Amino acid sequence: MTPRHRHWQRRGRARTAVTSPVMPASEHRPRPAPPRTPIGGHVPVAGGLATRGLAYADRVGAECVQVFVGNARGWATGPGDPREDALLRARTGLPAFVHAPYLINPGAPDPDVAAKSVASLGHALRRGAEIGALGVVVHTGSAVSDDRGAGLARAARRLGPLLDALGDSGPRLLLEPMAGQGRVLCATVEDVARYLDALEWHPMAGVCLDTAHLFAAGHDIASSKGMRAMLDGFGAAVGADRLGLVHANDSALPCGSRKDRHANIGAGHIGAEPFAELFSHPVSAGVPVTVETPGPEGPHAADIAALKRLREGSGTG
Repeated sequence: MTPRHRHWQRRGRARTAVTSPVMPASEHRPRPAPPRTPIGGHVPVAGGLATRGLAYADRVGAECVQVFVGNARGWATGPGDPREDALLRARTGLPAFVHAPYLINPGAPDPDVAAKSVASLGHALRRGAEIGALGVVVHTGSAVSDDRGAGLARAARRLGPLLDALGDSGPRLLLEPMAGQGRVLCATVEDVARYLDALEWHPMAGVCLDTAHLFAAGHDIASSKGMRAMLDGFGAAVGADRLGLVHANDSALPCGSRKDRHANIGAGHIGAEPFAELFSHPVSAGVPVTVETPGPEGPHAADIAALKRLREGSGTG
């Protein structure tokens, strides 16, 4: 089955793949130009989700944004500011995403960590809906000292009810593969397929790919050919319809390091040129791209500008 022609139907909790007819070669029309990819970054929101976040986005030239809606490295949750939420929602031309706190671990064997993870992710999803976010990014988690299979089963048990509660109009939950450290549940594109399979290919489960994580996990994307091969592999294993966001980060460490160390675009071991593939490849073209590179504002603006130049050079700018 070709994932580019895969659609998902929901039957209770089971999701089944359905193949749509593929036109014979004689009926193929010229391929349309790839859609224009929004390029932006993770923006600071201390001082106001919109008041500070939107001002920062404008200064760095962001066409999409990612934000935290709580403590990035803690469990504390709280209500949002309705005025700030409304201001952010009013920027309808600026796709927004939420990054859930780093402590969340859906596969944790510790019941206390598991309960806090579910509560924290539930909060991030609710806040994502309130600000009109397209997706909520969460790290896929770790089995810690346990078996990966058991950890994946726990993650599926905990994420399933949250996904079911989203309905069809809420933000998608975007699963972010990690750098391959320890007993993480998901690092490579093949791992993504296994993770989604555990979730029965839930229609509200999408994916956020982080280039630095993929590189650390062993995908050698330090060339245009390597980036294409990774995206081809994702399309074959998962399907383009699942990709909701790309974190475009260079890597401060070599391929296969299994350590998450971001670098500015072109200043790391991936280099700038491979990122051009994101804007023309059929799996990723049109999917929003955000940088999470070392800041502050000046380097972020330079990274966004560098990606825009690559987009222009790809013919999709």
